[in-house]
Amino acid sequence: MNAPASTSMPRALPTEHRDRLLRIAREVSFPQDTRLFEEGGHADRFWIIRTGTVDLDIRVPGRRAAVIESLGHNELLGWSWLYPPYVWHLGAQASSPLRAYEFDAIAVRAICRSDPEFGRSIARWVGEVVAHRLQAARVRLLDLYAPYGSGTSH
Repeated sequence: MNAPASTSMPRALPTEHRDRLLRIAREVSFPQDTRLFEEGGHADRFWIIRTGTVDLDIRVPGRRAAVIESLGHNELLGWSWLYPPYVWHLGAQASSPLRAYEFDAIAVRAICRSDPEFGRSIARWVGEVVAHRLQAARVRLLDLYAPYGSGTSH
């Protein structure tokens, strides 16, 4: 399931806010199969994917982690950094070589506090991503574990 265009960073943020955010980015790369974070770990950073893909997964007791969604170009990887207690709600693993912009969560939260308009833009964008990921998780878990025909179509 691909994210709607409104959750893609270039479309979700006004140009001035996107540019301000990118000025504090650090370019990083990770080889395929790198585990970027674990569900329950401390969320102290986030990424905007430049190239490659990342699988988001959720632990399912008694089973292998279930892949909820795959993320790609211009998508936000990580939203738990914005909301206390700053703990990852999902896990993430690079499913191909990955290049991304990395952001320090403390620095971005500080800018959000000092510039309320910037903070509202970030909160709106991240909120849309969270809503999308919640729906993706619901649909994927129904696909994997619900009896045939028990899900609803919308």
